[in-house]
Amino acid sequence: MTEDSASGRGPRVVIVGGGIAGLTCARRLAVQSRQQSIPMRITLVEASPRLGGVITTEQVDGFLVEGGPDCFISEKPWALELCRELGLGDDIIGTNPDKRRSYVMIKGRIHPIPEGYMLLAPSRIMPFAWTPVFSIGGKLRACMDLVLPRGPDRDDESLASFVRRRFGREILERMAQPLIGGIYNADPEVLSLRATMPRFLDMERKHRSIILAMLSARRSSASARTGVSGARYSLFVTLRAGLQSLVGRLQRDLGSVDVRLKAAVSAVSGGGVREWRAPGDEANAPDAAGAATGGAPHRVTLSSGESLPADAVVLAMPARSSAPLLIDLDASLSQRLGSIPYGTSITVSMAFRQADVKRPLDGFGLVVPRMEGRRMIACSVSSTKFAGRAPDGHVLLRCFLGGPLSEGVEKGKLEQDVRAELGAFFGISAAPLLVRTHVWQRAMAQYRVGHLDTVAAIESDLARHPGIVLAGNGLHGVGIPDCVRSGETAAAAVLKLAGGGK
Repeated sequence: MTEDSASGRGPRVVIVGGGIAGLTCARRLAVQSRQQSIPMRITLVEASPRLGGVITTEQVDGFLVEGGPDCFISEKPWALELCRELGLGDDIIGTNPDKRRSYVMIKGRIHPIPEGYMLLAPSRIMPFAWTPVFSIGGKLRACMDLVLPRGPDRDDESLASFVRRRFGREILERMAQPLIGGIYNADPEVLSLRATMPRFLDMERKHRSIILAMLSARRSSASARTGVSGARYSLFVTLRAGLQSLVGRLQRDLGSVDVRLKAAVSAVSGGGVREWRAPGDEANAPDAAGAATGGAPHRVTLSSGESLPADAVVLAMPARSSAPLLIDLDASLSQRLGSIPYGTSITVSMAFRQADVKRPLDGFGLVVPRMEGRRMIACSVSSTKFAGRAPDGHVLLRCFLGGPLSEGVEKGKLEQDVRAELGAFFGISAAPLLVRTHVWQRAMAQYRVGHLDTVAAIESDLARHPGIVLAGNGLHGVGIPDCVRSGETAAAAVLKLAGGGK
């Protein structure tokens, strides 16, 4: 802690939310305040008794179970760069290069996803032509993409609308819906293509045909010729000891940040922003109450009744959680934040002896279309996907549940149904050696059509409130790299207010 911050001088920053975005923001502010000699006083408040948000890792009996996300994508560099900056570079591991394939269930039978199939469209013709996943009619309709004109000139449309008009209903129901559902846990009928997968819309604008664009991209990418299906698995990485090691390393780097757990926030009030004191400037020296002359422009009120003065407030939490805190400050901003929907994410992890899995998958996992009428929407073979997830001779399966069929269902019932479906899928009749269920209520932001317009309006509203900054998964991406970037961006905004940013 610097002399100024110890004596009570310097801007006060309150970060609400101790998930990956809030931790990244707090850590960046702590590092930059030391390096730039900005005597900043940083408080991080978190309603739960632990930091990390949905990131949680458990190691038990040789199994490594992720309760939230189990990996992140390296194509978006922000999380990868943060891991390396924190000294975790040697702990980054990729997916098993020999098993980079996945499966889909169609009419109760499990089929490999055709090689080169990338979420919405094929990038290889022959595997697509020979797969039993689609009917002859479905394949012919999909090939219409090769001759169809560009779609109407619009800023956005639903993912389902895009897939139907380019490839037909069968491609949507049998492949796009389960693959996208496994990523976003959202209904493609309302999911914004521009906010989630803009590259496909851009492909249509540039190349007209999505298939032709994919074939062109494949020719220039060696990774597309390695038998990958369903997703570009070579881009997915994790940490050897689990993602909670990232949380631990961030926590270690917080330095003098005042961390308060089990500290829920009830309101954020105030407005405007005063000119923060530059280092060495005595004009804004603290008064007897410890506040700089003129007082702090914002107040963060805790549920306990305590009020924290703040020159800047970073709301690093779900948009739906930020909304009620701001209602008295700005009803319009609060309403827009509250309009962003969130879905519940549920995972059930089960461990078995290898010998008890009668029909093992030679790949990373299985997706289940909604039309199959199952509880499970996907199943990942964690012990195959990443090294060190299960002891030799054992299998760790991570099952994903979602949608209205699973929300509000008692935990024991969910686990019972998962066991029944695993029995049907893989011939497993033995009792699991380990069961871990994690339910994250309304934790996954769902970007509906028009989301980017909502984001633009929110950012316009925020311009009226200097010192109020948003971070988290509500606006610009739901993955770990996106949340890391949002935390870094929030820290940069605060530093700019403090005179330490560009």
